Amino acid sequence: AELFSIFKLAPRSSFRNTGEQIDGSFRLNDEFYLMEAKWHQKRTSAADLHVFEGKLSTKATWTRGVFISWMGFTPEGLTAFGKGKRVICVSGYDLYHSLNHRIPLPDLLDAKTRHAAETGEPYAEFDRLYALKDKQFGTLK
Repeated sequence: AELFSIFKLAPRSSFRNTGEQIDGSFRLNDEFYLMEAKWHQKRTSAADLHVFEGKLSTKATWTRGVFISWMGFTPEGLTAFGKGKRVICVSGYDLYHSLNHRIPLPDLLDAKTRHAAETGEPYAEFDRLYALKDKQFGTLK
């Protein structure tokens, strides 16, 4: 929640609804996102993504989600999860390189949201979103 506070994303810490826990929520460009975070030592599979998508499906139809997985996502899991979901996936690799190249978190999330809107894919690795050649950090591809 601290990282989201630094960028003034109005974070809310974890909360419970009947039968479920949400790791947090935040506001980006006047849209609210629910958040799931996994800090495990293995990549996230489709099962965890489907559970989170299920939580979103019980909310208002405009609700979006961000799934943060420190170790990233299995390729098989992303394929099995499919396209056209309301979830944007963020890995530890994405966060590290975004901060290391001084790309603000809201800009990273905007780039991922745009990619998902244009392709239907829930995940695009940092390197696919940003052209880092010639030290022009932050230039969208």
